[in-house]
Amino acid sequence: MSIKPGSFLQLAAAHLALLAYTALALFPVGLILINSFKERNAIFRTPFNLPDAETFSVAGFETVFGRGAFPSYFLNSLIVTVGALLLIFIAGTMAAHALAEYQFPGNTLLGLYLAVGIMVPIRLGTVSILRLVVSMDLNDTLWALILVYTASGLPLAVFVLSQFMRQVPRDLKDAARVDGASEYRVYWMTIPLIRPAIGTVMVFNMIPIWNDLWFPLILAPGERSKTVTLGAQQFLGQFANDYNAVLASLTLAAVPVVILYILFSRQLIQGLTSGAVK
Repeated sequence: MSIKPGSFLQLAAAHLALLAYTALALFPVGLILINSFKERNAIFRTPFNLPDAETFSVAGFETVFGRGAFPSYFLNSLIVTVGALLLIFIAGTMAAHALAEYQFPGNTLLGLYLAVGIMVPIRLGTVSILRLVVSMDLNDTLWALILVYTASGLPLAVFVLSQFMRQVPRDLKDAARVDGASEYRVYWMTIPLIRPAIGTVMVFNMIPIWNDLWFPLILAPGERSKTVTLGAQQFLGQFANDYNAVLASLTLAAVPVVILYILFSRQLIQGLTSGAVK
């Protein structure tokens, strides 16, 4: 099959633009990675060079694991992220199923009301959220972060999942009801059919939750509930900064995000392309 010269040039230009954007996006990540294995002087002297026999050092990682209680911070971030994503999955899929399956007065208005949460940043209500957390005696706990992140992720989850659930053939669900399936069984049956949308929602919520610094700093700044992002700040002092430890902690913090992104990447691409076609 021959390709027209004009189409080939357009395809080449699109791929070059994507490659340029990929290089631009990966440049800071690569810079953090290579400098985390360097001595402190080499970080400032040759920041763009790869570590060699003279500049190679793992002092930052030794500091992180020896003095920074990094395993505890890592576990806290993992608990918060997984817990919030689990609640977003349960509540988001149930709400989306109800909006897509059942017609009742105010159905459309309720969907629009939930979608407003996408447009209004949750950080605008930080003071009220802090007062609510304190009144519930949840300050300086992981539950405070899990509930806040669940509330911030639900609007996007309900908005995306409800649109995909409307595409599930109604005949399939009615056939299940005729066979005696309960409404919960019908709901659970639709979950595998919208797996790409669920993967998309999980990725778009996972990265901001894991990388967030704002709410851990305000709601859970204690040593027992400190997350990875907040824990990395302890190496930034007023007069001296331990850049080896900072870069090492950031490198280790990026590993779970990269792994989870790779696991969800196929579902993410399918969800985005399905949404574009629809």
